[in-house]
Amino acid sequence: MNGQNKKLVAVLNEKIELGKVLNALAHMALGLGGSIENKEELRLTNYKDADGGDHANISERGFVILKAENSNKIRMLRKAAIANNIKYVDFTNTMTEGTYQDQLRRSSETKEENLEYYGIILFGDFEIITELTKKFSLWK
Repeated sequence: MNGQNKKLVAVLNEKIELGKVLNALAHMALGLGGSIENKEELRLTNYKDADGGDHANISERGFVILKAENSNKIRMLRKAAIANNIKYVDFTNTMTEGTYQDQLRRSSETKEENLEYYGIILFGDFEIITELTKKFSLWK
């Protein structure tokens, strides 16, 4: 199967500064792409321009970007993704500033309930993800 019934959605915390939330989105997208076992589901295509130049590994799949009012909304979405066996990658406040070792240490020392979520990306069953994300607004 080529993943026709799959959906790719990011939900970003609108309270986070734009530069920081875009950085989180980039990290999450890279992490999700790396974690998908069946790469065909991502539907990555090599776009060619009129000069024959390659623009490789661009997904044919739509990528919906939504916004959450706050971290707790993303926390609840993450729990719902886990409960529904949906592939996800999230990004929190402990994953910023300092070296990656500092970030790993801060993450390991912070209880989940104290994490501030910058965003989450979901990839999986179209209908389940649509149901889980229907209350979020489009990022504009």
